[in-house]
Amino acid sequence: MLEYTIEATWIDAHGSVAHCKDAEVLLDTDVSGSRDAFNPAEMLLASLAACMIKGIERAAPMLKFGFRGVEVRLHGVRQDAPPRMSDIDYEIVVDTDEDDRRIELLHTNVRKYGTIFNTVSATARLSGRMVRKD
Repeated sequence: MLEYTIEATWIDAHGSVAHCKDAEVLLDTDVSGSRDAFNPAEMLLASLAACMIKGIERAAPMLKFGFRGVEVRLHGVRQDAPPRMSDIDYEIVVDTDEDDRRIELLHTNVRKYGTIFNTVSATARLSGRMVRKD
């Protein structure tokens, strides 16, 4: 089992900061919102994007899948009662010369082995596609 630890500290009424290892992330915890930090819903989406990219980085060598770059686009919908992310749509754009069958194989690996992907998909509708960059 892997374990993870972070510490988050309230700075003031406009924001907070989270620390892990040697990194820190500003958090939008302002009730009115803040343009210079991720709010909790955006952090969830960013975590999902990082999971997808990390999944590609892990699976590509095993599949001998060549790529030059990856972009992940996410759109989440929050329902009000009870408050939760209800729907998340994504598009993973891979800069590759691999054929469509291999791209789908990589997509399958991202969906099957992503920790955050599996956690989120257990509680929200999560759907999307992986495509080749034009």
